[in-house]
Amino acid sequence: MTDLAVRRRRQALYIFFFLPGIALSSWVTRTPDVRDRLGVSTAQMGLILFGLSVGSMIGILCSGRFVERLGTRPVIVLGTVLIIAATVGVGAGSALSSAPLVTAGLFLFGAGMGSGEVAVNVDGADVERLIGAPVLPTLHGCFSLGTVVGGLAGMTATAADVPVHWHLAVITLLSALMLAYAVRALPAGVGLSTRRDTSAAARQPGPQVWKDRKLLLIGAIVLAMALAEGAANDWLPLLMVDGHGLDATAGSLVYVGFAAAMTLGRFCGTFFLVRFGRAAVLRASAMSGAVGLVLVIFSDNVTVAALSVLFWGLGASLGFPVALSAAGDSGPDQTARVSLVAVIGYVAFLVGPPGLGFLGEHYGLRAAMVVVLVFVASAILLAPAADTRDRATAPADA
Repeated sequence: MTDLAVRRRRQALYIFFFLPGIALSSWVTRTPDVRDRLGVSTAQMGLILFGLSVGSMIGILCSGRFVERLGTRPVIVLGTVLIIAATVGVGAGSALSSAPLVTAGLFLFGAGMGSGEVAVNVDGADVERLIGAPVLPTLHGCFSLGTVVGGLAGMTATAADVPVHWHLAVITLLSALMLAYAVRALPAGVGLSTRRDTSAAARQPGPQVWKDRKLLLIGAIVLAMALAEGAANDWLPLLMVDGHGLDATAGSLVYVGFAAAMTLGRFCGTFFLVRFGRAAVLRASAMSGAVGLVLVIFSDNVTVAALSVLFWGLGASLGFPVALSAAGDSGPDQTARVSLVAVIGYVAFLVGPPGLGFLGEHYGLRAAMVVVLVFVASAILLAPAADTRDRATAPADA
């Protein structure tokens, strides 16, 4: 593959990470408006978000098999198309005040995100091997950059009283244009399984990855850090509105701050990873996230709570991409390993929204975030598992 082709491919992956980010934050910043349009409680909103979680889990469970059989390119395209369809569904559900339609739209969004997750990360890991340098943190930084752009647009639309359905219609059009532009740079055949041509002993590496203790510890790190990121994506605007008394526009602004901190952390992540390694970076990230959560939960000062979201965002920024990169380097059969760790991470997205919504309904959203804090604190102790430098070619533990 020529240097020009690799560069174009990398630029296309930037777009395929950016696009879900802008779509996700466009929905998240409008959650107070959507909740009011639907006339639902916090617990009911958690059930609506459950559609996103179920779709994500189904998508992620299918993604690894699709990549092995079809390659990354068609799976990335399928996931992106589902995300575009989802923005139409959520916008229509808001316009019609239909909770089932919003739930269906979020299900499609989750299915698109989940189905494309393994594919886009396997493609990114392949680019890492081609250029010999970390790429996934920067690619995930493009996702966070998309959340910043979408969050700013959502905040502006909220302040200007633009209806949710018109706002999301614009996002749909932009997403379709980005897909049409970027898809041409993705090569065919990446991620295809070669197991059909190998010996019987090597044809079933999938179950073996479940026996790799270190890989499961990496999965636990992803679970904790994905919950930290997902909790903010699902609940942060409402947390600031209901838990700290901000209005909807200010709540959206705080979310933009979180997304900006995520973006900064991911774009700067390569610098720190090269110098300090994965384990040290993940430990520092988890500590930052824990500090941010403590202040958001326990501080009654609105300014302190809002600013501490920056620590939360910086802490959550590198957990998912760095752990996925570590999983890919932890042994043979990269697709199976990335798929397994991504599935474990998506458990956070499956259980998180309805679980936090239920707790928030009974104890308040601030108290519900204590669960997230406990998981993030555990990642501080698990961080050494991400050091896989000596395991890239080692077999899975029996």
